[in-house]
Amino acid sequence: MTARLRLAAQWTTLVPVFAVVLLVLTWGRELPGWIVAVVTLILAGAVLAAVHHAEVVAHRVGEPFGSLVLAVAVTVIEVALIVTLMIDGGDKSATLARDTVFAAVMITVNGILGLSLLVGSLRHGTAVFNSEGTGAALATVATLATLSLVLPTFTTSKPGPEFSTVQLTFAAVSSLILYALFVATQTVRHRDYFLPIVKQSEKASPVEEHAEAPTTRVALISLGLLGLALIGVVGLAKGVSPTIESGVDAAGLPHSVVGVVIALLVLLPETIAAVRAARRNQVQTSMNLALGSAMASIGLTIPAVALASLWLTGPLVLGLGNTHLVLLALTMVVGALTVVPGRATPLQGGVHLVLLAAYLELALNP
Repeated sequence: MTARLRLAAQWTTLVPVFAVVLLVLTWGRELPGWIVAVVTLILAGAVLAAVHHAEVVAHRVGEPFGSLVLAVAVTVIEVALIVTLMIDGGDKSATLARDTVFAAVMITVNGILGLSLLVGSLRHGTAVFNSEGTGAALATVATLATLSLVLPTFTTSKPGPEFSTVQLTFAAVSSLILYALFVATQTVRHRDYFLPIVKQSEKASPVEEHAEAPTTRVALISLGLLGLALIGVVGLAKGVSPTIESGVDAAGLPHSVVGVVIALLVLLPETIAAVRAARRNQVQTSMNLALGSAMASIGLTIPAVALASLWLTGPLVLGLGNTHLVLLALTMVVGALTVVPGRATPLQGGVHLVLLAAYLELALNP
């Protein structure tokens, strides 16, 4: 067992470093096919390493801080990537922030949440979580999504689904305030609403019950390696995006599919971490990861692109089209019905996964 743990520590330390080195060597260059294959392999390794280091940090700081660390870390790097692509993309990037944020919301609220509920309920009979904390998180996501992605479709100050400067400023400030208020609620005032619930009839496994928390030094090293791994994941995902784009164009698919594929890659660490938590009957941790990621994606991206719009030229389209408005409304209604009871069966998980499948199908065939 000791040798196995030592081997895991070695590869999870080396892979993030390799990912960042490979990112530096390949950034901004056209990559031949064999290099793309190597990049993809290192990308997969960086995803697994990120999950490992996130769990180490989470074990040290406890919930809900652990899931918050991973959600915020992924989102901060994702926001930096979006702003970079907007600076380089010109008019083609007008809908980039909207498409990326909406993809993140659909993947997290329907994909990660639905998969976690399905895995947790199949393994433990029912997936149990705290309805107070999860309901508050979903309400915050719904409010942020409506203020940032729905209202621009109906405002009239500017032609098209765009905000005026005053409206964009209000949306950005409101997003930051709501996100900060939620984090304070989650970590300070009502932290118990976001802690995993364990059924009385079940006992924690001996490994979980007696495992010692890592030292502060080990946790700080893992935090640094987590940052490197996530930089590698997002940067390498951008590096392989031209290949993905060429494949999408060759297949005759809409260009927006590229953003969906990249969002799926970027959110892989959170997906794996959430499913692992659900298998351990810690569904609340999975819900924290899913809804926290959706919330951070909106609450941090919109202020960032609002600030970037001060020096960027061209329009900033945030309003969703009719099809996506219907999907978002249905997702929030179904999500509310899912979280109110505080427990879920495989049916609820399946419903959310069908909604994700509908979003992906309409991305391929609008």
